Amino acid sequence: MNDGLADRTDGELVALALVGRQEAFAEIVSRHKQPLHRLIARIIGDDEEALDILQDVFVAAHGSLRRFDMARPMRAWLARIAINKARDWRRRRAVRRLISAVFPTEHAANIADDLPAIDTLAADREELRLVNAAIAILPANLRETLILRAVEGMTQAETAEVLGISAKAVETRLYRARQRLAVEIAGRR
Repeated sequence: MNDGLADRTDGELVALALVGRQEAFAEIVSRHKQPLHRLIARIIGDDEEALDILQDVFVAAHGSLRRFDMARPMRAWLARIAINKARDWRRRRAVRRLISAVFPTEHAANIADDLPAIDTLAADREELRLVNAAIAILPANLRETLILRAVEGMTQAETAEVLGISAKAVETRLYRARQRLAVEIAGRR
């Protein structure tokens, strides 16, 4: 049925998708959706919203397949799209908060809260909560570098490519992120 698509490289799948083989793009989605979802969820701090952003990532990727450089890794290309979509989402959320503050609604009590459910919070371990909270307050450039390198396991070169910076800048940002995390976590204990 899938004509051995699982054994094909990402570049081969792109080539097949470009000639109309929809199942080839479906294989790309299947192959990369879990790591991209984790990446997005860690950047924005919201698992449910990350699913919506993930869909946007694959829609954008599908529309840009002709621009994919087959000599480069698909993972880095998709991660770059995901980070850009996550940044857009954070900007839109900040604008919505500003508008809500400027134009409060009389029905604000009926609007759902952005916080996770109490039972979800209770299930999390305290150490994980501390680390996630500390990561969340890092500046975006440090947070993204830390997540790509330390959590997603990308190499320094892959991270540099995804973020569009030098490998040395990745090293510096990672060092600074780890320093800030250590200080923040120590201050919360």
